[in-house]
This record gives sequence, C-alpha cells and structure tokens, in this order.
Amino acid sequence: MYTPDGMQVFAIFPAAGLGTRMAGPQPKQFLALDGIPILVHSLRAFAQVERVTSIYVAVRKTEMERTKAQAAEFGMNGRVQVVEGGDKRQESVAHALAALPAGEDDVVLVHDAVRPLIDTATIERTIDAVVEHGAAIVGLPAVDTIKQVERTAHGALVTATIPREFIVLAQTPQGFRFGLLKRAFAEADADGFVGTDEASLVERAGHPVAVVHGSQVNLKITQPGDLELAEFYLRQRHG
Repeated sequence: MYTPDGMQVFAIFPAAGLGTRMAGPQPKQFLALDGIPILVHSLRAFAQVERVTSIYVAVRKTEMERTKAQAAEFGMNGRVQVVEGGDKRQESVAHALAALPAGEDDVVLVHDAVRPLIDTATIERTIDAVVEHGAAIVGLPAVDTIKQVERTAHGALVTATIPREFIVLAQTPQGFRFGLLKRAFAEADADGFVGTDEASLVERAGHPVAVVHGSQVNLKITQPGDLELAEFYLRQRHG
C-alpha cells in the first residue's frame, strides 16, 4: 500500500438517480438499510479510508440539503461535499469532477451510491492499482456461461457463447488518475458519447484499465430483493 507524497485521493458518488425499479416514493439511495440510509453506508466506507482526502456526492438539487444534513448527522461533515447532479450518471460525475481541487496525477474513485457493502480492503486495492496502472475497476469473474444474443420480434436468439475467462462483471469503485479521467470525459462530451460506466470512457480514449478482484457482497441495490440480501450480508458482517 503506497501513495506518492502529496497525492490526493477523491471519491465521487453519482447519486442523482430516481431508482425507478424500487417501489416507494423516494430514491433508493435514501432508503434505510439496518436503520441507516443506503447512501450513508456507502459514504462511511470511504470516509474510513485514511488515504481518501475528500468525498463528493452529486445529487438532485431537491436532495442537496438532506444529503448535507445526513453527512453531518453521521459525523462526515468535514469529509463530504455535495454538488448538484445531472439527469444521467455521466453528467453527475462530470459536475463532481469540475468541483474537485485535484491535480493531474491525483486519484479519483467513482462509486455507486447503492453499493453500501464495499469494504475497506477493496477500496485500498483499487487505489493501489490506480497508482500503478493509471486506471482500475473492481470486477467479479463470471461464473455462469455467457451467451451473446440477437434481439428479434420473437425473443432473443443465441448467436455465440463467450468463454468465461474473457468476462468480468464490472463493479465499483472505478478509479483513475484525475487528468486521464478529465480528458476521457472531454472527448466523450465532444463526440456525444454516453457510456454505461466511467471505464468505458477511459477505454474509448485508448487507455488500458486494470481489474481488481471484487466480491459478491459488494452488490448493487436495484430491486427490493437486493435490500433483503444486503441486510443479510450486513448481519453476517456484524456477527
């Protein structure tokens, strides 16, 4: 675990989504997990990492005050900055990037607000991989057989079987040198390209991205059943 002198590490949370797959009146990142908002669980995981200099959360304008209040309530007032997000993930991350007091070689980690069970060791390994490679994501090897399909009016038809050893399931955090990520975002914006994650923009810019081994526990809460599974994992973690 090595961090060059003077290098800063920033964490960005795009949290402006509405979470339409979860039933209920409020965005899923504000739902309670073991009595604490999902977003707060995620923020606290990064706040506990000493090398993380500052955390930036991009939320909808109507949620900014609530997010600031929750950060203060759970003792993260000095570590968490709140910025206004956009309609798309890429726009929210871009807003946060523009607010960072970062240098070219500083490290930026982007984490899904609704992956509340990320562990300290994985965050540390991701930082290390960015220091070494310039770009890294957390990924999980595929265990199921992967089929490529063609969508038709009568359903999906298999066109190929993709060897599992060529596949990883992308998780977060995804980490990059600040300068590299800024350039990748600028190129994507100029070309009107929208990626599904930050790594897709960096890959498109021609930079290799390393993979840090992830975990099934680092799940993304997108549906009601995921919340129950997260509560199970949380109970296991706390004995």
